[in-house]
Amino acid sequence: MAKTLPAHALPPAWELHASARGRLALRRSGEGGPPVVFLPGAGLIGLDYLNLHRLVAATSTSVIYDRTGTGWSDPVALPRSAAAVAEELRELLRSAGVPGPYVLVGHSLGGAYARRFAQLFPQDVAGLVMLDPAHEGYATLPAPGLGSQFRQLAGLLKLLPRPSAFYRPMFERMLVGWPEPEKAALIAYHLRAWASSLREARNLQTEVLGEIAGGGALPDTPMIVLVAMGIDRFMAPFAPASRLRELNAAKRSFYEAFAADAPRGEARLLEGAGHSTIHTDRPDAVLAAIEDVIEAGRQSRTAGGDAGEDRRRQSLPAVT
Repeated sequence: MAKTLPAHALPPAWELHASARGRLALRRSGEGGPPVVFLPGAGLIGLDYLNLHRLVAATSTSVIYDRTGTGWSDPVALPRSAAAVAEELRELLRSAGVPGPYVLVGHSLGGAYARRFAQLFPQDVAGLVMLDPAHEGYATLPAPGLGSQFRQLAGLLKLLPRPSAFYRPMFERMLVGWPEPEKAALIAYHLRAWASSLREARNLQTEVLGEIAGGGALPDTPMIVLVAMGIDRFMAPFAPASRLRELNAAKRSFYEAFAADAPRGEARLLEGAGHSTIHTDRPDAVLAAIEDVIEAGRQSRTAGGDAGEDRRRQSLPAVT
């Protein structure tokens, strides 16, 4: 299980909320709706998205949180089903008094969890922004495919004499601009808990991908899929650039098909962004996608309201 810090060591402005599965750490900022909720990728936690959280909070309610078993939330056995994670998030948002519907921003494994949330609770979803989301297309890739990268990474890191010394500079570069207390706490967490936090992805191909593939259609809400076409700096030491570019080309095809199959989906290619660091490499593009999804949802609701009013007027008896 991932190590969890006691409540008094929570980063600034975070709070703990009780749930049936244990206490969950959450930070909420900003006002207005729909609330934007970030679902971290495997190996990442809510604080990794502080840059985007602060940008979104300037105009809307923004929520970052740690799933149980990660970050500052309580320990739990990992991995878990996507449904268990989706149900936990819904319970947390209700407990914290964050009203839906929500714009879910799901990164990698968090994208699979966001998709399962949307399948199970479509009425609670105002839109989706997917950052290189885990997808059943992963299983079609030749080994070693994207679906096995986390398992490979964990195994390779064990071979390093000093994993923390190897990865600290990468985290330092990734978190440039973070407030120093949060940055120090986040780097310390990652260097301490990298092995346990990657356990979340162990059932990606054996359970989660099949669960979301057979979980039903997505709701009729706006969705933007951001596809990272750059080299993943966390995988670059262990795979040739040619192989990583090959994987990018393959995932592009199934992400574009995924977006095309959604009721209101769109795929956007992001050059210069790696899979693991898409949120820090291109925060501008992620913020633009969030804003576009929010605006598309508002326009849809306005059009729906106008259409409903037209139908109501047509049903009224004529005045003579």
